[in-house]
This record gives sequence, C-alpha cells and structure tokens, in this order.
Amino acid sequence: MREIKFRAWNKVGKYYVNNVQDAYDGAGPNGPFDSFGDALDNDNYVVEQFTGLYEENGREVFEGDIVVVVSQYWGQLGNRYEVKFRKGAFYAEYVLLSEISPSISVIGNIHENMELLEVD
Repeated sequence: MREIKFRAWNKVGKYYVNNVQDAYDGAGPNGPFDSFGDALDNDNYVVEQFTGLYEENGREVFEGDIVVVVSQYWGQLGNRYEVKFRKGAFYAEYVLLSEISPSISVIGNIHENMELLEVD
C-alpha cells in the first residue's frame, strides 16, 4: 500500500509546505494550515500528491515534479516531462509513471523550474 502524502506550493511566498496531510482539525497549526481542508480550500496554495513512486536515486516523485528519462526507455532517453494526475493515474506526458519510474530522475518542479520543459 502506498503512503498518502501531500505538499502545497505557496503561490505568494514561492515555497513548499510539506506533509500538509498532517494538519488535523483541532490538532493545532501545521505551518499555515489548521486542517488539511484549509490547504485544499486555500487559493494561495497548489496541493500536490505523492505518486507513491520513487525515481532512480530513491527520491519521492510528486505531482508537479519535472522528470527526465535517464535510461533507454522506448526511445525517450533525455526527454523531460511534468508529472500529472489524470484518468485516475499519474502520467509523464502520455506514459504511465509507474512504467518508467525506475528510469527517471526528478530535476525540478513546475513552480520553480518551468524552463526545464522548454524545447531547445
């Protein structure tokens, strides 16, 4: 069973708040949130989910991460993708992330490193 984790990008302050799933109603503040619902309902934050997968170096992969294919996989070596959740699964472009996770490396995220997705 995969671990359920979330992080939230602060659009105003330009920083991440990690483990926002640990903010519980009545349990006191966790960073800027008193509850997980506060994180989800706050327009100043983008909440991103942990995919349950790890890249080649053991780093957790989240929605919004930018990954590069680091070993030959269907001719995609060197290609860069944003990790997205759609159709009930996590994808890197049109490929299921679970199929290529051992062959990728996280190189950034869409909030701090959008230029990594630009085509040369």
